[in-house]
Amino acid sequence: MPKYYEDIEEINAKKGYACEHIKDDLLECLLKSDCCKKDKKTPRQCMLDPSIQDDCVRLRVAFFECKRSLLDMRTRFRGRKDY
Repeated sequence: MPKYYEDIEEINAKKGYACEHIKDDLLECLLKSDCCKKDKKTPRQCMLDPSIQDDCVRLRVAFFECKRSLLDMRTRFRGRKDY
């Protein structure tokens, strides 16, 4: 039996990969930074640049913590770290 369009949107909204929200926010922050705009660098190159904003640095650390929590066996009980 086919599902309604609204039901499909709800199902697709729940199908996110791990740390998806932090990664999207980090990418958006890096793309708005002067490193990407003025210097024309890629977001990957700007992640290692020491002149990026503090917000981007915090998001980078949060993304690292989220990815590291995927490998930690204790997260089965505690759940993934997400902000």
